[in-house]
Amino acid sequence: MSRESDNGRVPAAKKKTTTANASPERRRELLDTAAEVFAAQGYNATTVRRIADEAGMLAGSLYYHFDSKESILDEILSTFLTELWDGYDAVLAAGLGPRETIEALVTESFREIDRHRAAVAIYQKEARHLAAQPRFGYLTDSQQRFEQAWLGTLRRGVSCGVFRADLDIRLTYRFVRDTVWVAASWYRPGGRHSPEEIARQYLSMLLDGIAVPD
Repeated sequence: MSRESDNGRVPAAKKKTTTANASPERRRELLDTAAEVFAAQGYNATTVRRIADEAGMLAGSLYYHFDSKESILDEILSTFLTELWDGYDAVLAAGLGPRETIEALVTESFREIDRHRAAVAIYQKEARHLAAQPRFGYLTDSQQRFEQAWLGTLRRGVSCGVFRADLDIRLTYRFVRDTVWVAASWYRPGGRHSPEEIARQYLSMLLDGIAVPD
């Protein structure tokens, strides 16, 4: 059986990469399991053996699907961010007004928390130090795009009189960002409220505070 090295990789002479033999469904299951373990324990504290134990398989068998712990995390985060930006880009390209854009972005954010709750939790805990590694440089790029999307929409809303003129734009952005994404710490898919219903409730509280009254 292949053994894990100290850096979470299989020694080159022993590594076997046969991901083509795994069904997409099984690969997704393994990624979901790993995401839950990373979210609960933290990336550095998680071993490939622990992921394998949770998946009900031998650690060596996990290397038939992924060549390292880093590869597993990379696929979890990149999949989440790709889907997030597919949704965000569609919203930003729709030509909506500032208020409607904020509403759509918040709703899309909760849908992503519903789909990728564990990945969101990992991103919140790990992104800052992971971004210093070349493999995870896209985390910095994504964060910059995220800021531009939200700050640009808030500025547009202020300039056209939809949002209050006295708003501190960056502080408002941080409030909205943290208020929405911290939901990953308590949200559980299949609960009492759908992501759309939670978004509606959040938006009701949020926009009553920043929207100009009719």
